[in-house]
Amino acid sequence: MGEVDPAFIQEQEHRPKLAKTEAQGIPIIDLSILSSSDANSDHSQALEGLVKQVGDACREWGFLQVINHGVSLEKREKIFNTSRNFFAQPLEEKQKVRRDDKRPLGYYDTEHTKNVRDWKEVFDFAAQNPVTMYASYNPDDEEITQWFNQFPEYPPEMREVCEDYAKEMEKLAFTLMELISLSLSLQPDSFHGFFKDQTTFIRLNHYPLCPAPHLALGVGRHKDAGALTILAQDDVGGLEVKRKSDGEWIWVKPTPNSYIINVGDMIQVWSNEAYESVEHRVKVNPEKERFSVPYFFNPAYDTIIKPFEKIANEQNPAKYKPYNWGKFFATRKRSNFQKLDVENIQISHFRVSELAENLEGALSIKS
Repeated sequence: MGEVDPAFIQEQEHRPKLAKTEAQGIPIIDLSILSSSDANSDHSQALEGLVKQVGDACREWGFLQVINHGVSLEKREKIFNTSRNFFAQPLEEKQKVRRDDKRPLGYYDTEHTKNVRDWKEVFDFAAQNPVTMYASYNPDDEEITQWFNQFPEYPPEMREVCEDYAKEMEKLAFTLMELISLSLSLQPDSFHGFFKDQTTFIRLNHYPLCPAPHLALGVGRHKDAGALTILAQDDVGGLEVKRKSDGEWIWVKPTPNSYIINVGDMIQVWSNEAYESVEHRVKVNPEKERFSVPYFFNPAYDTIIKPFEKIANEQNPAKYKPYNWGKFFATRKRSNFQKLDVENIQISHFRVSELAENLEGALSIKS
């Protein structure tokens, strides 16, 4: 990644500004009340206040930060250390666990977002190993397959560190989903059943120094397709969020030991747009490399995604047609391995008022 290949260069309208517009307003939410064993009225009021904070953040920003979250700092530091050690190896060593369309978990350095190459290298592993998925994105093909993690020989502790970290993150993910459920006036475990057999995966991101931060992006503008993304980042920073109020790209300043949470497309559909998945991207840095570890909380491959019945009703009609998560995910994965001629599949393709005739029924429940 020495010189800037044209494949990395963003269209003029999507190139980042070098000046930072720092985020003001993305709330930092303290979860310490959840570890308290008190059962008095003050505790109940504090819990109600926490649920309201989470709901307000999801509604107004689609993003929040959490502190005192209960995730082991030691395990967090270990996964960052093993990530640095892995990416510091020569390319030929990393290529030994390179992913492809047959083995979609492992190392990769040519990922595209919106058909423009990202200035990064990644290592993906699944929280549950193996992962059951559809073998094809074709909606009529019911064949299933399994995806297996492929860990490298070095660092030797990488498998154990990654698996331990995944367990920590799963606990936080379920906690956050319970708070979101409560904020939508649902039972706290309303979403739990979807995640019995997960397609959740974790990514180790490395963003090398970039000589042209005004032309390239670490990750281009996008929305996350799953339920929740839980991001750990180092102190370099680079995440930018598109502010809902005015469409301005704003930089999220790293808060030590916090997690940045964003609502994915799935919650936008489940909540019938009470909460919205928001565009975000990653800026690159000419002076410092950056590391981050996002956790993508995704349900079982055969989950049908549609507005929750207790939310969508006659007064609030369903804004989306049902779609099959596994087929949607398999379709999205295609763009990782080939440059597409059109924009990849989006939830907007299933929006009732915008559903194009030629996409009617695509990836949705077959009659």
